[in-house]
Amino acid sequence: MLFMSSGENQFTLLLALAASHHSLGSMAWGGLFLSFGRPTPEQQKSCLAAAGGFNYDAALHGASTPKSATALTSEDTDRALADRGFSVNRSRVLVGSGPDAFLRAKSALLSWKHLALGWAEVEPDTPVKVGTRFCICYKEVIPWVMFPLQIAYVTDDNGRRAKGGGGVFAFGSGTLQGHLLAGEERFSVQVDEEERVWYEVFSFSKPAHPLSALCNPYVQFRQRHFARESAKAMLRHVAGHSTSGSQQ
Repeated sequence: MLFMSSGENQFTLLLALAASHHSLGSMAWGGLFLSFGRPTPEQQKSCLAAAGGFNYDAALHGASTPKSATALTSEDTDRALADRGFSVNRSRVLVGSGPDAFLRAKSALLSWKHLALGWAEVEPDTPVKVGTRFCICYKEVIPWVMFPLQIAYVTDDNGRRAKGGGGVFAFGSGTLQGHLLAGEERFSVQVDEEERVWYEVFSFSKPAHPLSALCNPYVQFRQRHFARESAKAMLRHVAGHSTSGSQQ
């Protein structure tokens, strides 16, 4: 049995209590969007229609944009975000090497394979382009939670990649009204000068709801867990395609 911390128990209990007061298949509770079962596309569309705009400072829209193909972030940026009350989370893992691995990893991002986790997912046909609104559907025991986001930017550094140097493909999504958190999350694949391919999840966030404020340590723990599991999904995708390719 998976050990549940006191923070996890508290977080799950509050969501379960919210769900117990409703008899519909989905509902909005305290500004959150919940569903008793795996959210349908129609439920997600309803969530996005009600979500409104970004719930964090306009000056920070796109703040997670890669600084360059070789240096995705800077310590100055991290410090500036921390000074404004944001928690910064970063997870980086080596997923392969060479042009083929880079293209497979990029393909995984474009098809949302990095978020095909079973307990968290995005509709796989969601287009990765600026302005796209989408939900990350997240299973927190009871019930499912729909987190509304909007893609704030897409970075596709094909020029350097074509010349054989380092390159990066990345996109960042900002939280919308109705999300537990306020901030931005970036998914990126990067190939360095030694042809190593890296996958990174970077985010900055702070509570945007009383529930996330009350259970903030647990929410941050779940963010780190989410990033680690996403890295595993990316590794499976890249390795699986590599194996398939070698067998043909």
